[in-house]
Amino acid sequence: MIPEHNFDSVIADRLHEECGVMGISSPAEDVAQMVFFGLFALQHRGQEAAGIAVSDGVQARIYKADGLVSHVFTPANLAPLRGSNGIGHTRYSTTGGSGARNAQPFLVETVHGPLAVAHNGNLVNAHELRSELLAKGFGLTASSDTEVMTLMLASAGGATWEDRLARTLSSWTGAYSLVILVEDRVIAVRDPWGFRPLSVGKLPDGGFAVASETCALSTLGCTEISEVAPGEIVTLRETEMTRRQALVPSVKSSRCTFEFVYFSRPDSLWDGLSVHGVRQRMGEQLARESFVDADVVVPVPDSSIPAAVGFSRQSGIEYNDGLIKNRYIGRTFIEPTTLMRERGVAMKFNALPENLRGKRVILIDDSLVRGTTAGPLVQLIRDAGATEVHLRITSPPIKHPCHFGVDMGHDDDLIAARLNLEELCAVVKADSLAFLTLDGMMSAVGRKEGYCNACFTGIYPVEVPAPRRKDSFEQVLA
Repeated sequence: MIPEHNFDSVIADRLHEECGVMGISSPAEDVAQMVFFGLFALQHRGQEAAGIAVSDGVQARIYKADGLVSHVFTPANLAPLRGSNGIGHTRYSTTGGSGARNAQPFLVETVHGPLAVAHNGNLVNAHELRSELLAKGFGLTASSDTEVMTLMLASAGGATWEDRLARTLSSWTGAYSLVILVEDRVIAVRDPWGFRPLSVGKLPDGGFAVASETCALSTLGCTEISEVAPGEIVTLRETEMTRRQALVPSVKSSRCTFEFVYFSRPDSLWDGLSVHGVRQRMGEQLARESFVDADVVVPVPDSSIPAAVGFSRQSGIEYNDGLIKNRYIGRTFIEPTTLMRERGVAMKFNALPENLRGKRVILIDDSLVRGTTAGPLVQLIRDAGATEVHLRITSPPIKHPCHFGVDMGHDDDLIAARLNLEELCAVVKADSLAFLTLDGMMSAVGRKEGYCNACFTGIYPVEVPAPRRKDSFEQVLA
């Protein structure tokens, strides 16, 4: 049964990345401000909470709260965060429900000094590791796998933090791109499969920054940008950077394809490729695979715009705007009235009748997840005067859950796992519906191997346990 469309389903029916991470080591004393601007560039990766931790070489200080980066931080609460080393985090929850106790970074005091950790990804063995910590007598205050990683690292043996990290990495299975703050440096590490992105660059003042996406590094004026390699530990200490291969990279690299499809900002690079360029090629390939005669190509803003440009260029059909997005809807904490709840999609999108009236429309979207917004969008375009609406999706059907840091729900949430193409087309009430094939998507990427496509194929690069919802720890902490 397809859930009735309402305001909440508008927010839920998108793929959500769980977070973005940022780390800076610089000769300057105001790294907190630089971390803030880096997080601002990563805001699209998570809108639930944000936090910054800074160390001055002796003491670490932290500020974090629920909300957007620009709402959480003010000049007043940034002022006490003085130091040359800092890390930051902007969060959307996957393991562990939303709430202030799960906001990151996590900061603890250890026998070796302060330790703060911020995490992008998801450990598939988090429950087992958490149980082991509890059996050893550890007390946990949050419900996030990041807290588990922090406490494991705090209790690890080794002469240096890099040694402790190297000894601990083999216990973690799944996706993790980490930034770690200790007394006098920032450390970054990426899992051996390379699921989630992480890049490092040189700041104009001679320091270094590390971030989930290259767009954040470009915002800070970084040069000499390169990826943190899978299994690599990178240490940043003001104007010095050292790199150490701690784990042998997996023989099966498993970069997340959805960084191209939806998550990453179009001005970022992923696997050395322009996200914007790949999205345009996806649109071109989709036009080759599923051309239909029409008058105008219209994107669902914003991530589908490059693909719609590519579809238009390949098909020769005019491109034009047909939907205007309210970019500030985000996650509201004000309960909408019944009337506004029923309007659903209209709270997020407005149609442009002058571009749609009397037209046969090809509507381009990046993905179909729960299926609760595609139908209302098709209807919105029909109500604006379109005579036909043909829905084209620039990724294959999502039929399986992600266990590596993408909140797309479970099997019973995914509409393409339950319905075939003809049934899907009937549900969304389009004149036709087509998805980009898996081969077509990888052709647009330009790589045949090295990517995780488990949400399309059900073939996971590592063994995963029985599915658990992201708030499954909450039962013991409610």
